[in-house]
Amino acid sequence: MDMFRLLIGPDEGADTLQLCFRALILFLFGIACVRIAGRRTFAHYSPLDIVVALIVGSNISRVMTGKAAFFPALAATLVLVVLHRLLAYATLHWGILSWLVKARPIRIVEDGQLDEARLRRAEMSREDLLEALRMEQVDSIAAAAQATLEAGGKLSVVPKPADDRGGGGSA
Repeated sequence: MDMFRLLIGPDEGADTLQLCFRALILFLFGIACVRIAGRRTFAHYSPLDIVVALIVGSNISRVMTGKAAFFPALAATLVLVVLHRLLAYATLHWGILSWLVKARPIRIVEDGQLDEARLRRAEMSREDLLEALRMEQVDSIAAAAQATLEAGGKLSVVPKPADDRGGGGSA
């Protein structure tokens, strides 16, 4: 614990390197928290984007209110932004890293058939699914050729052609 305290510095008066180390810890902790909270919590944004936005905003706020030293806090913020850029780039080249950092789409409906296990994995209720389908102008599960919970948390829907829809209902 003494080594950790040395790395992150005192609660007030940490130096530039200590603030940069704190930024790295907060970055990783933030990604873990967003992943635990689930993709629907922050729909339309990747966990990586959310964490960077929150921490950068917080850092800038602390600098503005005088709660953090100007240049060390800017350095820590820059570390986060560069880390975000490098991590985003690295996920393009290393599939395992992409899998760890980014969510995967979950196909919930295929050819009008609901996959209950995938619905549970997506942490959606049937009512949530039906609402999302209606938001995409699809009136029932049976009327959807596909419904996929995308990595960003939005449900994308491909409706069946009008002549294939059959009876309305909520299948």
